[in-house]
Amino acid sequence: MTMLPAPHRDPATMLERALHEWGGRSDLWVFGYASLIWRPDFEFAERRDARVHGWHRALKMWSRINRGTPECPGLVFGMLSGGSCRGVVFRVEQAHVPQVMETLWQREMPLATYDPRWLTCHTPRGPVQALAFTLSRRSPSHTGELHEDEYRRIFLQARGRYGTTHDYAQATFEELRRQGIHDRALARLLALSGSKS
Repeated sequence: MTMLPAPHRDPATMLERALHEWGGRSDLWVFGYASLIWRPDFEFAERRDARVHGWHRALKMWSRINRGTPECPGLVFGMLSGGSCRGVVFRVEQAHVPQVMETLWQREMPLATYDPRWLTCHTPRGPVQALAFTLSRRSPSHTGELHEDEYRRIFLQARGRYGTTHDYAQATFEELRRQGIHDRALARLLALSGSKS
């Protein structure tokens, strides 16, 4: 496969902007829709089920570090515009926000691929504004439509610092199912690799 160009954006500048938008006057909410659900890796005070309207979860983002390499990119989930997405929100106490944001950025934004946005998340206890990592279809990291054979090849070959694309997709599917969320698109993709879903 031809080496894919990485986005040319500065993660530190984007972190500074997100912290400025948060403002420091209250606790922080973070929306998880994939691996953050089953491996948040940060301290939080509260967790709630949540739904976001106007965005959906899609395994359509090239991963050159976490689940692949520049030579053999893998895939991770992004939130693309349109539809709706069920996941969870985490509340981070105000005092812990700078450290948690630093941790989040190291994990989610090593190449500044995502577009961090503040989205309205509907929870059983009312709506909250939460930070979510979204993906633009104009990003060079958006895969566009991939053929089934390409998904099979990626599931078979792609591996990054956190493991394989396939294991990541399978773990996300299983955790979503535990949360009562059935992602039909993900089930169909995993079926291509022979995974039980």
